[in-house]
Amino acid sequence: MAAQEQYEELAKQLSAIGAVKRGLGRALPHDCPPATAALLALLKQHGDMRMSRLGELMGIDASVTSRHVAHAADRGWIDRQPDPLDKRSRQLSLTPSGTEKLREVSGRYTDALATCLRDWSDDDIGQLIDLMKRLRESFGECRIPRTSA
Repeated sequence: MAAQEQYEELAKQLSAIGAVKRGLGRALPHDCPPATAALLALLKQHGDMRMSRLGELMGIDASVTSRHVAHAADRGWIDRQPDPLDKRSRQLSLTPSGTEKLREVSGRYTDALATCLRDWSDDDIGQLIDLMKRLRESFGECRIPRTSA
């Protein structure tokens, strides 16, 4: 098991990932902020879904989900249809325009990563991918309780 100092350093490094994400966000088209890009990617990955499920996957509440969905729908990237199982709910789906926007976003992300990590070896990139997958999986299995402030 890692020493306390290692966990403290890991916490610092994970906090710094926010700067990396912001840097990647600057590579996105001005009309497609990171949350919208994530929304499009989730619809591509998981297929049509209700807004409530999208919010769960994004880890955000209903009002924030609704704003992101409205932004994408206003640009024609997603379609909102009545859910056949519950007419009060909406089923979200990616449109061809949304698929094209996602392709553009993915290309820009990939280009930005390739530029910033150009001096990394293929093995370094592979190790980072493996460790990040493992980290995500560990957090998926671990339910950290909320603490009261």
